[in-house]
Amino acid sequence: MKTALFCTKYPVKLLRTTGLCLSASMLLLTSGCATVGHEFPAGQISTINIGKTTQNDIYTTFGTPWRTGIEDGKKTWTYGNYEYSLFSDHSAEDLVIKFDNRKVVSSFVFNTTKRSK
Repeated sequence: MKTALFCTKYPVKLLRTTGLCLSASMLLLTSGCATVGHEFPAGQISTINIGKTTQNDIYTTFGTPWRTGIEDGKKTWTYGNYEYSLFSDHSAEDLVIKFDNRKVVSSFVFNTTKRSK
């Protein structure tokens, strides 16, 4: 009796949720890949100078950060591009920049899974 009540009370919501899950699963399986973040000009990292490069310089060179945050009371910007695939190796690049209270780069870290040429 409870099953019949559930089916008559929630069929549209159940079908909608099931349909969304199936659609997302099919998209992932047919494409076999997912991307998180967005591309950034990794070749420009050598232009960053600790104690000299400003937040405005970073914005001009790299654009809008993918994520922003606070670490040890200092503003951080993260640029990241993460590509995952079911059928090949994944690739990832990220750049995390920490600014001091004058909005000047105090430190940065760049990581990549791509091999240098």
